[in-house]
Amino acid sequence: MNEVIDIKETKLAENPVISNMVTYDHEQVVFCQDNATGLKAIIAIHNTTLGPALGGTRMWNYKNEVEALNDVLRLSRGMTYKAAITGLNLGGGKAVIIGDSYTQKSEALFRRFGKFVNSLSGKYITAEDVGISPSDMEWVKMETDHVAGVPVSLGGSGDPSPVTAYGVYMGIKAGAKEMYGNDSLTGKKVLVQGIGHVGEVLVKYLSEENAKVYITDINEQRLADVANKYGAEVVLGDSIYDLDIDIYSPCALGATVNSNTIPRLKCAIIAGAANNQLENEVIHGAELIKKGILYAPDFLINAGGLINVNREVANYGEDRAMELTQNIYNTTLDIFKRAIQENIPTYAAANKLAEERIKAVGKIKQVR
Repeated sequence: MNEVIDIKETKLAENPVISNMVTYDHEQVVFCQDNATGLKAIIAIHNTTLGPALGGTRMWNYKNEVEALNDVLRLSRGMTYKAAITGLNLGGGKAVIIGDSYTQKSEALFRRFGKFVNSLSGKYITAEDVGISPSDMEWVKMETDHVAGVPVSLGGSGDPSPVTAYGVYMGIKAGAKEMYGNDSLTGKKVLVQGIGHVGEVLVKYLSEENAKVYITDINEQRLADVANKYGAEVVLGDSIYDLDIDIYSPCALGATVNSNTIPRLKCAIIAGAANNQLENEVIHGAELIKKGILYAPDFLINAGGLINVNREVANYGEDRAMELTQNIYNTTLDIFKRAIQENIPTYAAANKLAEERIKAVGKIKQVR
């Protein structure tokens, strides 16, 4: 017997989805499910004031749906701020597919996901993220035009990872300039945590500038390969947080800067590609200030990938993408300056700059 639920009696405040949307101020969350293909996905659209929400799709084997929801909400919010602070006419969105990217990918799954994306009529534009490749986006593109980051052979911008890495490199150099008075990384000890597509290119930039590079990753074979290729030193396990270094560069998953790791960190600068590096912005942003660690806001310095993917939306070339990404250096220095002037954490200074642009453009769009 089917039970009929009276929706009018349901209190929105008791709905964890709605309450989380209110907390992060999201416009829309779409849950996608298809038994035939095994698809389980969530699309989160945070803010479309500046333009359509563009953000990659992440495929990850989440412990449960709540963990997936929390991740997609935080990631999509970060995309709003990332686009705003970089000066792009884009909103913030993100998608997650719940599953093992090594064993559960299929053409049918990605094409079904593409249909869900298409149903949003351009309000959300997807691209690749963790666990997703440009070739996966080919399948998505079979069902929707609202996709970016497809292979160059199909007229797309291809893998955005090298541009992301360049932006992080610019952020690291800006951090060095602020902390040491010059932006040379020669002789600086840098730990790169996570050496995927972005991390490896970052290691290349750092090695070419004669930094002393330490690397860590869960993939030990990849560690060995990258260490051999660039002369980096491998560090394994939890001991990475006790390493005596100048710069810590988280390039894997987020929340590695937290109440457990901060007391152990022996670095002057945190600047990496991972999203949501601070487990709690308010608490851990303040703890970093107390410890004298300079934090380069993640959504600012990892914006190179978004800048590159936006080439397919805004129709500018590779040179313009690299020019905009290089400017991350100047914007990061401006954020450091504002944080000092207003006596606030650097993440808060970056948030304020992004929010000011969204508010200003929002007022313009209201004028008829």
